[in-house]
Amino acid sequence: MDLSPRALFSFARTTVTTTVPSLVVTAASVPGRVLDLLQAAEDVVRRADALVDRTERVLEETEMVVGRARVATAAAEQVLTDASTAARTSRELVDDYAPLARQARPLAKRFVDELSPQEVDAAVELVDRLPVLTRHLIEDVLPILATLDRVGPDIHQLLEVTNDVRQAILGIPGFAFLRRRGEDREDD
Repeated sequence: MDLSPRALFSFARTTVTTTVPSLVVTAASVPGRVLDLLQAAEDVVRRADALVDRTERVLEETEMVVGRARVATAAAEQVLTDASTAARTSRELVDDYAPLARQARPLAKRFVDELSPQEVDAAVELVDRLPVLTRHLIEDVLPILATLDRVGPDIHQLLEVTNDVRQAILGIPGFAFLRRRGEDREDD
């Protein structure tokens, strides 16, 4: 390679004439490219903002759904707890009353088999009248029953007097004749 000043100058000139125009074109196009790049960056930022807004809305809606799901889950847990309590109570009642029900079954069957519709009607009527019966029992019958201990000796004395009167009547002369005559008239 020739390194003479002429050769170097010629090389520099060739280099400048071929590269400067392309550098000028490139340098002139840089601001446009930078502007395009800035425009593209702004578009990306706008899209990112829109995506962030949509993401925030989706997150808010998701939080509401999660809140509703928590409420529904709590309600479902309460229902399960209530159902479990009801099942446990039912099991306890069945365990407690099953032997009694087995024992009462033949009696209840006999009662139902032998009960007529008229007896059912009478029982219903009796139940309908229970308030009146209760009032009469308390106000009328129970006070009489309370005095029966005093009535017993009076009835005994009355029976003695009645027996004495009977014996006295049988002792009257001609009473047998009067008695037969009364019986004959009763037969007619």
